[in-house]
Amino acid sequence: MKEIRPGYTVLGSIDGEEMIKAIEAAGRTCYKSESQLSPISARKFVQNIIKNGHESVLEHEKISVRVVCDRGVTHEIVRHRIASYSQESTRYCNYSSDKFGNELTFIIPFFFLDDNEKYQVWQKAMQNAEDSYMKLIELGATPQEARTVLPNSLKTEIVITMNLREWRHFFKLRTDKAAHPQMREVALDLLSGFKSLVPVVFDDIPWSDL
Repeated sequence: MKEIRPGYTVLGSIDGEEMIKAIEAAGRTCYKSESQLSPISARKFVQNIIKNGHESVLEHEKISVRVVCDRGVTHEIVRHRIASYSQESTRYCNYSSDKFGNELTFIIPFFFLDDNEKYQVWQKAMQNAEDSYMKLIELGATPQEARTVLPNSLKTEIVITMNLREWRHFFKLRTDKAAHPQMREVALDLLSGFKSLVPVVFDDIPWSDL
């Protein structure tokens, strides 16, 4: 049994400056103000379209990420419909095989780390889940049959592609203090990274520690 923390990787090369220049070029079509394009005009233009609620222009650019988190979190992620997803499948992945180190991997719930008794209860439950899964495989169950004993804390990987407007919507909902703590943990980490990658687009969305 392995325990890890959640994380993400941005897929592909992201040039935030070029992204906002492309957004400006598309957006100025609406006003036929292409003559005002300049090497330094993109930031102000994008700031203004966000301020004015003209966010459809942001849909011309997208970002893809690979997120490592628990399966409970992905149930919330995939409720965002304007997106593409590819997720690790428990139907086809056999965690008793060498590819997975012959063990299950679980995402540690950060809110249990300061309470040793709760953490130990969680840890015991994960060990029981792994033992049950491996026993079912040993008895001839297929992965899609054995997965019935797998918990929300099971580590999964999901590739997510959203346009920038939808990422803004995602962050507004999932970094809010009312969001599920583990969903918020993943979303805050992503938002911090996106703020550093892409100028202007995410500046107005507040970031805070857990």
